[in-house]
Amino acid sequence: MRAAKERKRLEGPAPDYPSALPELRRKIIIIDYDFGEQRYEMDLYRSNRRDCYKVVVDGKVWRARMGWSNILAGIRKSLPRVSAFD
Repeated sequence: MRAAKERKRLEGPAPDYPSALPELRRKIIIIDYDFGEQRYEMDLYRSNRRDCYKVVVDGKVWRARMGWSNILAGIRKSLPRVSAFD
């Protein structure tokens, strides 16, 4: 029975594999005007996992492998809070 199942699998059409991901997958540009204009660029490159990125900030490697939610949390934590003006 196993042999018949394997033969049927091999004789059938090949499965559709996902396409290869590009080297540079996403680019995030942050321009902060609170204390003068500051510009940050985050390049998110392909890593060895499909759901993670190699994160490069302003030309320097920030993390070798990081998920999307951790990237957003890092952005949130790295931008300073500004007190209210009355």
